[in-house]
Parts: sequence; structure tokens; C-alpha cells
Amino acid sequence: MALFDKLKGRRKDNEEAEKKIDIAMEKVDKIEDELEISEAGIGEEVSNGNKEVSSNGSKKNSFLDRFRKKEQDVPGNSMNGEGLITPEEAPEETKVEAPEKPKEEALNEIKAEEPAEQDDKAAKKKSRFGFLDKFKQGLSKTRHNINEQIEVLVKSSKKLDEDFWEELEEILIQADVGVNTSVELVKNIRQTAKKKKINDSSEVLGLIREEVSRLLKGNGEPLNIRPGQTSVILVVGVNGAGKTTSIGKLAYRFKQEGNKVLLAAADTFRAAAIDQLQVWADRVGVELIKHHEGSDPGAVVFDALSAARARQADILIIDTAGRLQNKSNLMKEIAKVKNIIEREIADGPHEVLLVLDATTGQNAISQARIFEEATGVTGLVLTKLDGTAKGGIVLAVSKELDIPVKLVGIGEELEDLRDFSPDIFAQALFED
Repeated sequence: MALFDKLKGRRKDNEEAEKKIDIAMEKVDKIEDELEISEAGIGEEVSNGNKEVSSNGSKKNSFLDRFRKKEQDVPGNSMNGEGLITPEEAPEETKVEAPEKPKEEALNEIKAEEPAEQDDKAAKKKSRFGFLDKFKQGLSKTRHNINEQIEVLVKSSKKLDEDFWEELEEILIQADVGVNTSVELVKNIRQTAKKKKINDSSEVLGLIREEVSRLLKGNGEPLNIRPGQTSVILVVGVNGAGKTTSIGKLAYRFKQEGNKVLLAAADTFRAAAIDQLQVWADRVGVELIKHHEGSDPGAVVFDALSAARARQADILIIDTAGRLQNKSNLMKEIAKVKNIIEREIADGPHEVLLVLDATTGQNAISQARIFEEATGVTGLVLTKLDGTAKGGIVLAVSKELDIPVKLVGIGEELEDLRDFSPDIFAQALFED
């Protein structure tokens, strides 16, 4: 019974609610009818500022004004005198703004608007100082070795007497500058000091730097690259000197400059030589022309030259055997390779680069003489300068061999095979 009463009460409440809704809807309908009537009865405004309305429209006109005011108060519904929404009159918080560009995109647009000339100058300035800093870092062991000893010499000997010059010679010889080169270097420095009437030992360091730059003046020649045709670079050197690594870094450099590069694995006798060069080719992203281990190096070079022509390659870099156990066989092998290149490519090879390990010191000079006799070396690549305190070998090989140093390795990164500059070398070696 109680449940029945409860259900009956809920039904009664629902009926009352429905009645209230009906009453509300009737009021809404009435308001809408009044609104339509009022809009029809609105009079026109006159120029004297007096408003004329219909006799039955004054009250309804005020109701319409209130309605319009309410419409204007609603965000996004701002209206002008004609009841139209205008962007100028829209509330500030409702104006739609273009989405903000990502920060990275905006920065790129700003950079694109900067003058290209300023970018070039900044890049050149950064490159110049970066190059010097890298050279200093690579020659740090040699620089500390030489500079520290010279500083001790300067402090212990204020005057430029005979003992001073003899000790300076010994310091340079210990840095692998070589006996003959050290003697000539000190002789020239001594004459310059006398000519300039310099007696203070502290000024000798500047004279050494000037003389080193002068001694290396014939070095730093650019690589002989022929635009518009395939330039062939033959790379020679003993095993372990850094030949394969230098080839990989050189290929990376040429590719970064926009050249199409091919490598040729003509060192077919050393175990894993082909595999090592393949690793570098994959790393740099260039093609390697190769045969199986133990095959004829001349056949590899011939195929590489044919591939270079067919693919219109800009640069072909050829790796060669570096065995010195049998000098006559080495000369025959490399002579055969050179003959094939000369037959297939006009005035090729355009460069014969000898790779020398700077950490071997004076042994590098004896190696260079053997390869010079066998191949006609056109330029030197000195590797591992960052790993030795005897970087004076650069002066020794340049002076005693009369072969220009063209490239130097001053680190393990791909970019660390650099063009040799006598001025920067001297500055990096004798400046803190």
C-alpha cells in the first residue's frame, strides 16, 4: 500500500512539472510574437535626432532595444546599428588569431631573411679560428715538449751566447726536426737575430716561428684535382701508417664538397685490407670497386677506371699494397698499376700521396725515400700528429725529401684530415 501511494505521488509531481513546462512554453511563444510585432512597428529615425515610432510601438521598441542589448552582451554576437556583427566591434577576447608558428620554424624564417654575405663572413671567421684551435689541439704534445724546454732555456740563459744556440739545436733535434734541418734552422735564426740586433733570449720564439714558416713555404699546395674530369689519386704507404683511414677521410671530404667519389681496393695481398676499406666506404657512403683477396691489383685498377668513366665519377681514390719486405716486388706492383692508370687516363695519376706515420719519427724519412723511388710521390700525408710529442718530423720530411706536405691528420674525427698550412702549423706549434 505504501508503495502504491509513493508511485501515485510521483505521478502527480510529474503532471505538475509538465504543466509548468507548458506554461513556460506559452510565455516563450508570446515573447516571440511580441518581438515580431515590435520589429514590424518600428519607425524610421529623422535627421533632427527625434525618433518617430508607431503609436503602438513605443513600448515594444524599448523591448527590442533591450533584446538587442542582450544579444550584444553575448560573446561573439556584437552587432552594429543594422544588427550585423562586425569584426571591429567584436569583443577582444573573442577575436580569432592565427595559430602561433612553432619556435623552430620562426627561427628558420629569421635566419633565411639574414643577408647571405653576413653568413659567409661568420662561417669563414668561425672556420679560421676553428682550424687554428684544432691544429693547436692536435699539436699540443709537440708544442708542450718544445715550448717547455725553450722556456727553461730562456730563463737559464738571458743572453744569446754560443751555449744558448747549441742547446736550442738539441731541443729541435729531440723533437724530430732532424739534425741537418735543426742545424740550418738555428743558423738562419741566429743570422736574423744578429741582423735585427736582438740580444734578449725571450724574443727567440718569434724568430723560430717566422723561420719555420719560411722553411715550409713550398708546402701546403692544394691537391691536384681536375674539374670536369675524373681525378685519380693513388695512395701509397706502409701497412699501419694510417693509409686506409686516410683514404676514408679523404673520400668523406670530397663527398661533402659535392663530388661523386669511387674507391678501389688494389691492396689485395694484406689480410682484411679489402674488408677494412669496405667498412670505410659504407661509413662514408661511396662505392668500392673490389675483387677477391689475392687477385691481381692491376685488374682491380682497370675495372675501377672503367667504372669511374661509366659512372662519371669526379674522384677515384686507389689503395695500394704497402709491403716493404721485398722492395723489388713492391716497385713492380706499383709500376704496373701506374702504367695502367697512365694508359687509361690522360696525365694520370693526378696525385700520388704517400702516407707517413708521424709517430715513427726519422723512420718515416727512410720509408719516404723508398716510395719516392718506386712511385714518384707528389705529396705527403702525415698522420697521427696528435699522438706524438715529436711533430717536428714535418720539418724534417719537408726539408730532406723536398716533397710538399699536403695533408695532416690531427685527430680521429672524419674532418680531422686537414690541408697543411705552414703559417698555421708554425703558429700552432710555437704559440700558447
